[in-house]
Amino acid sequence: MFYLIDQTLTEVNREKIKDSDKQYVAVLSFEEWKKDRESFELGIDIEPELSEIYTTKAEVNYDSLTGSFSIPHRDDLSAEDSKFAFVLDEKGIVFIDDSGKANELIESIKKVKKWKFPSLERFIYDFLDQIVIDDLRLMEKYERELDTMEHTIIEGDDDDFPTVRLNDIRSDIRDLRIHYEQLMDLGQELEENENNFFKTENLRYFRLFLNRMARLHDTSTSLREYTMQLRDQYKAHLDIKQNRIMTVLTVVTTIFMPLTLIVGWYGMNFKYMPELESRWGYPIIIAVSLLVAAGSLLFFKKKKWL
Repeated sequence: MFYLIDQTLTEVNREKIKDSDKQYVAVLSFEEWKKDRESFELGIDIEPELSEIYTTKAEVNYDSLTGSFSIPHRDDLSAEDSKFAFVLDEKGIVFIDDSGKANELIESIKKVKKWKFPSLERFIYDFLDQIVIDDLRLMEKYERELDTMEHTIIEGDDDDFPTVRLNDIRSDIRDLRIHYEQLMDLGQELEENENNFFKTENLRYFRLFLNRMARLHDTSTSLREYTMQLRDQYKAHLDIKQNRIMTVLTVVTTIFMPLTLIVGWYGMNFKYMPELESRWGYPIIIAVSLLVAAGSLLFFKKKKWL
């Protein structure tokens, strides 16, 4: 598909791009690119390969700028990224895409954007902005989930604590933070404008995008630290609970130690043990045992071990 950058993106045929003095946007499949790449007259040192895309980046060529996008799916960050390449110069930008993601982003721009001062720089800014357009709401959603988890820890509902979900959120935020770092690197490469493809007054668009990426990156870093704090808080809560259980077991064991001694002592049944013949021996042992238990409990209460 081919577009001219006017007040809006105007869909045209291939010939209109050649005849117009306006900057253009093209979206080609990899097969179409291989057949038609010479007609764009782009000075490319390294040919884009869709199978070798792993990150979002930009590279300066002799007379063009090439790069790639690896965009995580916001609905499922563990799924395979949408990957496509791009080539641009001062005349326009070509997306080489078999995933359909580039077309999806361009259609969104076409529906909602109308420019007073159209330019390639403004289009690239809006294209990059579409990639992260809902990310602030996604961060807010994660923050609400984490707040709910913190409330669960405070309330002591250990059985309801979603440990697996916490790990998933931490992993998702890590992937997003890496994605933001790559977008920041790409934005810096565009702002550098080494080949002078962009007008100086329009470089502000890339600075705006970099500022937005910096805020999203900071937010993702804060949320990742929050997940780690929640993990530590939950672990500390479990340790406290375990310590309480161990304290109770220790108290019970300590109470029964003297009682066990009494049982063992009078279980020997030696012939000349006077208590064996005493009519008060049995009630006395019961009373002593009760006093030992009560005295131990009072002692532990005083020491605040119970």
